[in-house]
Amino acid sequence: MSTNPAPTALRRSLGLWAIVGLGLGYMTPMTVFDTFGIVTGETNGVVPSAYLFALVAMVFTAVSYGRMTRVFPSAGSAYTYASETIHPNVGFLVGWSSLLDYLLLPLVNALIVRLYLESFFPQVPGWIWVVGYVVAITAMNLFSMSSTSKVNGVLVAFQIVLIAVFVALTWASLNAGAGNGTAFSLAPLFHGGVHILAVIGGATVVCFSFIGFDAITMYTEEAKDTRTVPKAIVLALMIGGAIFFVAAWFAQSRFPTLAGFHFTDDTLPEIALKTGGLLFQILFISAAVAAAVASSLASHASVSRMIYVMARNGDGRISRTLSFVHPKFRTPAVAVLLVGAVSLLAAAFTLEFVSSMINFGALIAFTMVNATVIIHFAIRKRQVRGAKQIIRNIVLPAIGMVLTGVLWVNLHLDALTYGLIWLTIGIITLLVLTRAFRKRLGVKLDEDGDAAIITREGAPSELTH
Repeated sequence: MSTNPAPTALRRSLGLWAIVGLGLGYMTPMTVFDTFGIVTGETNGVVPSAYLFALVAMVFTAVSYGRMTRVFPSAGSAYTYASETIHPNVGFLVGWSSLLDYLLLPLVNALIVRLYLESFFPQVPGWIWVVGYVVAITAMNLFSMSSTSKVNGVLVAFQIVLIAVFVALTWASLNAGAGNGTAFSLAPLFHGGVHILAVIGGATVVCFSFIGFDAITMYTEEAKDTRTVPKAIVLALMIGGAIFFVAAWFAQSRFPTLAGFHFTDDTLPEIALKTGGLLFQILFISAAVAAAVASSLASHASVSRMIYVMARNGDGRISRTLSFVHPKFRTPAVAVLLVGAVSLLAAAFTLEFVSSMINFGALIAFTMVNATVIIHFAIRKRQVRGAKQIIRNIVLPAIGMVLTGVLWVNLHLDALTYGLIWLTIGIITLLVLTRAFRKRLGVKLDEDGDAAIITREGAPSELTH
């Protein structure tokens, strides 16, 4: 047995609904109204169809995530699954690709809050809002994961209540003859002039909203019972997908076209004003700010866990520093602070620039997780006896790979360009870490699913709980 002191473990404090809430907070239900104008223009007025296509693609992937979480009940998500089933080098590149999206999401939320506050207080420099906001989010993630999940739950509930009020007000407007004149018209799903490629293009925009159900796997080592995580993944996806679809359906029924909108890049304020007047607009924008805060809390927490796990499976001073767990707070303190430091860049970047880089890595991770199901169950365990096993272990994950692959190849050119640049940096980093592949990266899970540290000689040091 190793004489090294046992490292501090993350605190297991999250129940099923706390994890579901973190997933929903990450997904940001209010986003449907922010991107409504962009997706309406992209799809020629069938926003619900874009959400439906993205949801179907994500369902297959969610099932794959749930299955791999049972096999490897460790934080690290796609990074861990690819490392264990394919090769640690592949896992590193999958984790590196995902890291771009996950690091940018807290930054995006800080940037959105900055833009909101600048519109209300134009005389105050934007960097002041960014610093104050990022410090608050970072502190909450640093001190307590339990408190983070509780605050997130309240903010998610506030969003859902305001969306329900929007649906009720829109129902009344439709019955009074506004928009399509009815909530039961199929025009929001399909009408003349709509093309499937345009719908897929819209789905690549809205799939950004679904990034979050997969991040639930990052909380595996903080779940009271790891068996609840697969259920939480599916619940978060289905609840979030239902909210997106219903909100998009009523918004599209009420506003079949963008006629009358002055700003189509972010239609949330005008939708609120046209739906319920000034008071409702104030409340709706407040819910949008709450959504950004909830997403900040959840995304900051999840990406810090990914950094922690990737660092924990390495060696050297940098890895030991990034994998440090605070002995009192039981949170990955250095990783949390690093994410906060990156989020401060929201003071300088534009939303258009940052958002163009998101989705690349997430869709790579989704595709690879589906692939790991096939490799682990069909190839390694040879569970291909009979139609049921073939469908479960080959057909369903293959469909998930195809659907996420379709979304990936239809990404915006900027997303592909910046994503490939980031991936190239990751390949260079991998070459340095492995000394041009002469040294093998290692990941080892103990019987409880937690990753053990691999020494230079390849022997795992023992972790206790």
